[in-house]
Amino acid sequence: MSNSTFRLDKTCSQARAGELTTAHGVVPTPVLCPVGTQASVKTLTPQEVKATGLGMILANTYHLYLRPGIPTIEKLGGLHKFMGWDGTILTDSGGYQVFSLARLRKVTDEGVTFRSHIDGSQHCLTPENVIAYQESLGSDIAMVLDEVPPHDAGFEKTRAAMIRTHQWAERCLKAHPCGDQSLYAIVQGGVYPELRKQSAEALVRMDFDGYAIGGLSIGEPKRVTFDITEQTAPLLPVDKPRYLMGVGAPEDIVECVGLGIDIFDCALPTRVARNGGLYTKTGRVDILNAAYHDKDGPVEDNCDCYTCRTFSAAYLHHLFKSKELLAYRLATIHNLAFMSRSVKATRQSILNGTFNEFRADFLAVYQTTDEVTRLDQKKKWLETRTNFPLP
Repeated sequence: MSNSTFRLDKTCSQARAGELTTAHGVVPTPVLCPVGTQASVKTLTPQEVKATGLGMILANTYHLYLRPGIPTIEKLGGLHKFMGWDGTILTDSGGYQVFSLARLRKVTDEGVTFRSHIDGSQHCLTPENVIAYQESLGSDIAMVLDEVPPHDAGFEKTRAAMIRTHQWAERCLKAHPCGDQSLYAIVQGGVYPELRKQSAEALVRMDFDGYAIGGLSIGEPKRVTFDITEQTAPLLPVDKPRYLMGVGAPEDIVECVGLGIDIFDCALPTRVARNGGLYTKTGRVDILNAAYHDKDGPVEDNCDCYTCRTFSAAYLHHLFKSKELLAYRLATIHNLAFMSRSVKATRQSILNGTFNEFRADFLAVYQTTDEVTRLDQKKKWLETRTNFPLP
């Protein structure tokens, strides 16, 4: 067990407001972690990220292992010093990234042998060395190595991956030293409620510092994501953090906070920003749209982010049309500031006892991407990650 603590302050229906305390500060929950895969939240400095109000980020062990290498980061003082971030850092084990390689990896009970997507060199991740790597990085929260089956893998393959995940989780726990770093387990089981129940019960018996729900938001319909989350979250300890991996659209966070989730991570807010998608209280807008060509005013009225305080929507439109690098930076600042305000408002509604009303009001105004378009976009993005067409 680590020296980090989690305190649950208030509940409203299933929604939870708490505080996660680590060696690098206190993080109010619910919280969204911007993704800094390679020790950088794309286009922003650490100070700019912190200015948006988000104090916890995610970095990825797999990518940092390949470059610049774990020994380099350790030699230079650990991940916090290396990237100039003094807040809380959660490191993913790299399990999802390895399993997305598909044709470039081989899985055994011992671990995963894979070829680098960078230069084709061969490597192996095991539960033990994944824990050692994250210990060397010095992250505040480390994740176990898990096996992530495709959402359509079928019952038996999903069950086999779940059993291996449990075996690896036990090995990770044995390999993890006591200290400031927390270790979270990952509940697997695909889209099968009975497997999710088995997984949660097995991992809770091992007594981890926190629990994540993995293997969702990887191509299944959104309703399935919500249903599995709703059935799994109550199986996890009340007094420990609950982390839903890879989910972070504005509407999804509000929905899943209502299902009992405390921690989220997602590259979506920064990725859509770099493609001209900016969040507003009524939904995501495309700044490349001709309607913004001469709009004299911010992207969103009453937004207090640096971008909206300083520049017109017409200027952002011009930057994107001209492919100026500043466009991506300003859009990312806006989206992270929007997400920060949204999460804080969600938390405050829990503390006020008005979360259900807040959720209803938010979802009544916020226009979401239709499901067919969303799944098509998700499929195309996953294909860029796996390097081969998906069925």
